[in-house]
Amino acid sequence: MPTALITGVTGQDGAYLTQLLLQQGYRVVGVMRRSASSDVIGERLRWLGIRDAVELVDANLTDLSSLLRVVQAARPDEVYNLAAQSFVATSWQQPLLTGNVTGLGAANMLEAVRLMHPSARFYQASSSEMFGLATTPEQDESTPFYPRSPYAAAKLYAHWMTINYRESFGLHASSGILFNHEGPLRGIEFVTRKVTDGVARIKLGLARELRLGNLEATRDWGHARDYVRAMHAMLQQDVADDYVIATGRTTSIRRLCQIAFGYAGLDWEEHVVVDHALVRPAEVHVLLGNAAKATRVLGWTPTVTLEDMVAEMVEADLARHRSRLVG
Repeated sequence: MPTALITGVTGQDGAYLTQLLLQQGYRVVGVMRRSASSDVIGERLRWLGIRDAVELVDANLTDLSSLLRVVQAARPDEVYNLAAQSFVATSWQQPLLTGNVTGLGAANMLEAVRLMHPSARFYQASSSEMFGLATTPEQDESTPFYPRSPYAAAKLYAHWMTINYRESFGLHASSGILFNHEGPLRGIEFVTRKVTDGVARIKLGLARELRLGNLEATRDWGHARDYVRAMHAMLQQDVADDYVIATGRTTSIRRLCQIAFGYAGLDWEEHVVVDHALVRPAEVHVLLGNAAKATRVLGWTPTVTLEDMVAEMVEADLARHRSRLVG
C-alpha cells in the first residue's frame, strides 16, 4: 500500500485528491493546520464521505520542525504540497503572510523531504496566476512569467524552488501549473463559487442581488476532479517535470454568470451588481492554457465541461441552503 502525504488536505484539491488516492489503494496522511475548530476542518472530506479514511496530523508549512517530524513518521512515497494562502485578493492585504505560507512554506516542505525522505516523489501546486500579464495568447510551459499579485509572486518562488531542488539535489519534484479549477468544494471567496452560491440564494429567496467586480476578466476553468488526476499522473512518471494543466477554453465572468443564472431559470442582469471596490489593484485580464504537453506525456485530458461543472455547483449550493432552511 503506497503512502501519500498531502498538505492542504482539507481544501478543495486536497479532498478530491484524497478521494482519488483512496480509490487507488493508497494510505493517505493529511497535514492539518490547527486554526479552526475540528468540526469545521474536515467539512470537505465529510462531504465526500472519506473523513474517517484519512490520517490527519498536525503540522504547519511555516514550522519546518513540524514538517520534519511528519515526513519522518509517515515515510511517504508521494508528497503533494497543496497548502497555501490561495485567495488572490487577500494576498494584497496580507502579502507577508502569503509569502511565508505560499512561498517559503513550499521551500520548507521541500527541505523536509530532502532531509528526511529524499526518495519520496514531490508535487508542487503551481498556478496560472504566475503568468499574470501574459505575453502570448495561450500559455504553456515555455511562456514567460509576469506575476501580478503577491500570491502569484509567492507561487513563482515556490515553483522555482521546486525546479531548484530537482536540479540541485535530484529530487523527483514536479510542478503542475494549474489553471483555474473549481467544483462544489470550492471556497466561497472564489468567484465561481461566489456566483453559484449567489444563484442559489437568489433562487431560494434568501438574497436579491450578487455583487461582483470585473465582469470582463476571462479564465480557463476546469473541474478540480479532473485536475487532481493530472497531479497523480505527474508523480507516476520516471522523470520529474513541469506541466500546464488547462482546458484550452477561456470564459468571461460575465458569461459565467449567464450560464449559472440561466441554469436556475434566472436573468443574471436583474441580479448582478458591479462593485468597483471588488476590482483587483492589478488585474489579470485573460488566461488561457495549452495543455498539449500533459496530453502527450501524461495522457491527460479534461472530461467535465464548464456547463456541467456550473450545474453541479449550483445544485450543490441549492442543497446546502435548503438543508439549512430545513434544519
